[in-house]
Amino acid sequence: MIAIITGDIINSQKSDTEIWLPKLKELMASWSSTPENWEVYRGDEFQLKCSVDGVFHKALLLKSLIKTFENLDVRLAIGIGNEVFRSEKITESNGSAYVNSGRLLTDIKLNGRTLAIQTENEKVNRDLNILFKWASIDFDNWTAATAEIIHQLLRNSELTQEELAKELNITQSSVSQRLKRANFDLLQETNQFFKKKIAEL
Repeated sequence: MIAIITGDIINSQKSDTEIWLPKLKELMASWSSTPENWEVYRGDEFQLKCSVDGVFHKALLLKSLIKTFENLDVRLAIGIGNEVFRSEKITESNGSAYVNSGRLLTDIKLNGRTLAIQTENEKVNRDLNILFKWASIDFDNWTAATAEIIHQLLRNSELTQEELAKELNITQSSVSQRLKRANFDLLQETNQFFKKKIAEL
């Protein structure tokens, strides 16, 4: 069983691709190799293969990265299933994980959502998608400044608020306020809940 994230950048036409695209590629390259495990195509769409238990964390990293750029957002469709054909290019591989993710991206575009999951288990789908609807209320409203802090902490959980404040040249109280506004503790609890639910598959 594998996880596939299919995503597309919202408002990409209103932003300079040269600003956000290298950062997106750099992030995915830190996880695995391209084009076998990830690829950007059609300018503002991408696909990523990863482990099932780590997929929500990676989705949060992708979301927080893109939200650091003013006026940009990202839709993320998580598909979980099998891989029946593995090509040298992820966009040519196939299996239920790929089908679930690709079809789901089309659905969430139509429904105005930015995060959803599709597995072979309808109960897991129902529970996690309700959770994602609530969580997206926070995710979709992150400011660029808040997203930057979330992204840094997701990449390095050992960072203290003091270290983060120094790195971003802001006060420790500003870091604390932004984390509270972003419900960072709840975000971590959501990740743990996701892992428990996904273990039911």
